[in-house]
Amino acid sequence: MKDYTKKSTHSNYKRYCKVLKLHANKNLINQYIDIHKPENIWTEIPKGIREVGIIDMEIYLHGNMAFMIMDTVPDFDHDKAMKKLGSLPRQKEWEEYVSQFQQAGDKADTPEKWQPIERIFNL
Repeated sequence: MKDYTKKSTHSNYKRYCKVLKLHANKNLINQYIDIHKPENIWTEIPKGIREVGIIDMEIYLHGNMAFMIMDTVPDFDHDKAMKKLGSLPRQKEWEEYVSQFQQAGDKADTPEKWQPIERIFNL
């Protein structure tokens, strides 16, 4: 099992967890993994993510299910921030590009594709 060590500089933040189905195609999933490598992601994308108040974002895969953990500033307004993110340079183009890997139907925008999930346990 792989572990992930992480340091945080923020003691106060909001956390959102979301899921998204990818097409069950190994080649497409491998391409999706590849485009999310630091050297391949478009520079405007992480810049915009941080600009709207997202401190940290991680995406994990299990089969064709993508799981996102998103930590944000304490006063983060999810709907407002996602709307703003969608209006930033190249974001719409990025969303259209990654949609080829995702089972999101006609849901072109990030807030519609990534479905929030409910926390049922906290230790």
